[in-house]
Amino acid sequence: MKLITAFTLLFLRVSLFSQDCANYYYLQNNKTIEMTISNKNGKESGKMTYVVSDSKKSGSSVTATINSEFVDAKGKTISKATNNVKCENGVMQMNMKTFIPAAQMEQMKSGTANATDVYLEYPANMNVGEQLKDGQFNMDYESASGLKSSIEISITQRKVEGKESVTTPAGTWECYKITSQNQIVSKIAGIGIPIRMSVTEWYAPGFGVVKTESKTGKTEITSIK
Repeated sequence: MKLITAFTLLFLRVSLFSQDCANYYYLQNNKTIEMTISNKNGKESGKMTYVVSDSKKSGSSVTATINSEFVDAKGKTISKATNNVKCENGVMQMNMKTFIPAAQMEQMKSGTANATDVYLEYPANMNVGEQLKDGQFNMDYESASGLKSSIEISITQRKVEGKESVTTPAGTWECYKITSQNQIVSKIAGIGIPIRMSVTEWYAPGFGVVKTESKTGKTEITSIK
């Protein structure tokens, strides 16, 4: 379930099909977005909350800081993280560090990590049948005790399958349905086992991903403040 959380941490919108970066919810100061996570049986297993801060505009680009918190079904905080998101000429770009599973984020907080920023792109204009750019991310990590590990995340074969209307407790959006093949490899001392899954997400232009589904369950936006 923490894996589906890792694949869903994406952005939101104010006006559909907008080319204006400043309209995205994840680029507006003090916005709070809540996503509810359910397992494959439909039972709620946790929530991810994002709070936007430090939004800045420069020319045709906008950047912002995203402070996230993942809590389990009992309300216990599992992990917290701070990452960034940006938009240039209407193209949303999400830092792939935000896809690191909660379990790994919790382990990393007491050590040191090294990674180059890599962004997953969502074009301003999409067409049904279009192939979107892949995303590949690698991070090396050393714990406080000196144990070295790494995590590799890849999101590939991203395809715009069609258009659908999606309703969640937070609203209704006209979305593009995007499928992809996702993989996470977490290695300790160079040894790791790939975890692969097919993921479907519904992306509202000018807003962001509002819902995702995979074999492990689903996520959806349930509150925007």
